[in-house]
Amino acid sequence: MSYDVPDPQHLPSLPRRRFVQGLAAGGLMLGLSPWFKAAWAAQPDNTLTGSAPILSGTEFDFTIAESPVNFTGSPRMATTINGSLPAPTLRWREGDTVTIRVTNRLSVPTSIHWHGIILPYQMDGVPGISFAGIAPGETFTYRFKVEQSGTYWYHSHSGFQEQTGLYGAIIIDPRQGRDEIRADRDYVVQLSDWTDEDPMTVFAKLKKQSDYYNFNETTVVDFFRDASEMGVSAALSKRRMWNKARMSPTDLADISAYTYTYLMNGSTPAANWTGLFKPGERVRLRFISSGTQSYFDVRIPGLKMTVVQVDGQNIEPVTVDEFRCGPGETYDVVVTPREDAYTLFAQSMDRTGFARGTLATRAGLEADVPPLDPPEWLTMTDMMGTLAGSGTMGMAAMNGMMQHGGMNARKAVTVRHARTEYGPSVDMRVDTPRTNLDDPGIGLRNNHRRVLTYADIHSLRAPEDRRQPGRDIELHLTGNMERYTWSIDGLEFGKSTPIHFRHNERLRVILHNDTMMTHPMHLHGMWSDLENASGEFMARRHTVSVQPAQRVSFLVTADALGRWAWHCHLLYHMDAGMFREVVVA
Repeated sequence: MSYDVPDPQHLPSLPRRRFVQGLAAGGLMLGLSPWFKAAWAAQPDNTLTGSAPILSGTEFDFTIAESPVNFTGSPRMATTINGSLPAPTLRWREGDTVTIRVTNRLSVPTSIHWHGIILPYQMDGVPGISFAGIAPGETFTYRFKVEQSGTYWYHSHSGFQEQTGLYGAIIIDPRQGRDEIRADRDYVVQLSDWTDEDPMTVFAKLKKQSDYYNFNETTVVDFFRDASEMGVSAALSKRRMWNKARMSPTDLADISAYTYTYLMNGSTPAANWTGLFKPGERVRLRFISSGTQSYFDVRIPGLKMTVVQVDGQNIEPVTVDEFRCGPGETYDVVVTPREDAYTLFAQSMDRTGFARGTLATRAGLEADVPPLDPPEWLTMTDMMGTLAGSGTMGMAAMNGMMQHGGMNARKAVTVRHARTEYGPSVDMRVDTPRTNLDDPGIGLRNNHRRVLTYADIHSLRAPEDRRQPGRDIELHLTGNMERYTWSIDGLEFGKSTPIHFRHNERLRVILHNDTMMTHPMHLHGMWSDLENASGEFMARRHTVSVQPAQRVSFLVTADALGRWAWHCHLLYHMDAGMFREVVVA
């Protein structure tokens, strides 16, 4: 089968197209049982609410099935839990033992992974790693003690079911019953991306043509603009550099608003999810990035946000205008709105679309929706790390490096690459990676807004394990865009062997990104204690985004016996091979 890319000139404006297509009613949930309706309607006005029912306690019954939805004007089937998209929000209490009985009514196997939750590996929910999966017609019982508090989430780890709607929020109240973060209102804001296409069709298109969904490709207009700004010679050198690399400077996201509709709590931009408040109240917003393949840049025009928790861990409060939320990450912010209405604006990293909602004093109010920021080109720093210069000097250095078809810096000896990185699955290698954490990332640099960076995130509590690491493990995040293969150390999952941690050892993990895309790396079952370039502890994380040509490190205490998954949380990257098994024994 062949796929023809539509001519972008004959497409309507993508952001406008998605906004118009988004139904005012959002996704439809049909045939709900009286129990489901009662659970949804029973929430008092001033508690944590979203577009999903809230279930609390210690015993839960889930049914995974298909449900009809309509986000774009074309009916489709979604993968849901108890008929809800997003799935029900679970509210647990630290110290309790919870039991979740999951019945599979699909025609294919399914699973649930409890993202960021520390638990026995048999309960982690990764088919082929921690259990066999849940076969059609069967019921699997998850049971574990809740050992933490904060904002987390859950999702399927089977096929592309996360893309088709199987995800939900988890809120865990502290053991002592009083949250350190004081708020008058408390809302989940779950961000996600939806496509009417079969995800397998999307994946097939990417394998055939990796830039199929990229309509931000460079044009002759871009060349003349560069020529006017930097001169014809430099503009030609810049274009030649990218052509030799066989890479695109606009390769910010694999999948765009050409097929994606971006959702906030399961609502399209036109549906306008709304959270109510009274002026002067402290409102807690629990942002959860369930984007299958999307980074969201979040802001509330006219309203400062104080970030108080990241990945379920309380941090030293930091006030910002904007933050980037990668797949798998959670960010809790507190705001104090005083006007009648504010827009919650979450634009995709490639600037082709957005999710949006409203904070308002009464239902039906709206605030202005800002225009999308213009997309930015990747820079030589995103390709080369610290070796990148500025102007023609940087491009000359790049041209020299490209003569042998890789990204190897001549005379550079700062990085060792595994032999497996020199193969068909790797199209670039970075020898001089940057180690700074104060870069907000492409599209957020110098935008005249105060943007959160990893350097701003400091956990309130230091790690309990104060030991120095006994050894280092370095892994390289690798890929080949033309082949649309993604890997670790040049080896796709299936070609690699497990990584072994010794039980209870303290070790340092170094992740080195040899690609031009940002990868949110999620280690199951154990915390990642992120450190800065000087080795100082920064924050406890369960998902760490590694920017292009960046090298980050974190410490891990291997206190969780068993078999665990470790992968990029861009779902199509994981499926294409950026996945490893970790064995703790």
